[in-house]
Amino acid sequence: GAMANAALCAYPEIFTGGAIIAGLPFAAATTVPEAFDRMRGHGIPDVESLRSRLSGASPHAGPWPTISVWHGTNDRTVAEANAKAIIAQWSGVHGVPSNPSSVETVDGHKRLAWRDRSGRDAIELYLIEGMGHGTPLKVASGYGHTAPYMLDVGISSTLHIARSWGLTPLSRRQPEKAGSVKPAPPHQAAHRSQWDRRADIQAVIERALRSAGLMR
Repeated sequence: GAMANAALCAYPEIFTGGAIIAGLPFAAATTVPEAFDRMRGHGIPDVESLRSRLSGASPHAGPWPTISVWHGTNDRTVAEANAKAIIAQWSGVHGVPSNPSSVETVDGHKRLAWRDRSGRDAIELYLIEGMGHGTPLKVASGYGHTAPYMLDVGISSTLHIARSWGLTPLSRRQPEKAGSVKPAPPHQAAHRSQWDRRADIQAVIERALRSAGLMR
């Protein structure tokens, strides 16, 4: 997620659209300890600073890639505050208001969208209810299989992102009425929490950085 955002900010002229899953705002940290703090949601720069870092990353003046942000509400590795900071960072170049243009429920999860002056959804945010750190899947759709950080939560990020980019046939969204969202089956919730318990991602990253001599 963080690397996807970095690529979009540094080379916006290359991309028509991009997706950031469980990511960080661009240039929110300059050291490894700062990066871990940002992952926890601590010390995230203010909105104006984030926007300045994006606009200063390249001489590009537009048009800008559409942005699709995905984040689990139970992500204990990268705090949800980072998703909101990414939205704020990109809203400046897209010229969209701070409040979303629309809010709906898609496959049982909240989707917020910010439309630009042309009426297109320039930025969207999917908040995946109860999901930990990982990529959301809907195995029943035939796209993907569960694995560490590949989580079956009833919505396929791959499918929705591809549709938003026009890479797969569009099907009309069927927004669900408020209160109609059903909780994930107990066996799915247990499966997700099992992966969360099994893998301490931060410890893995720290060991890798120490092995490379980048962290003491």
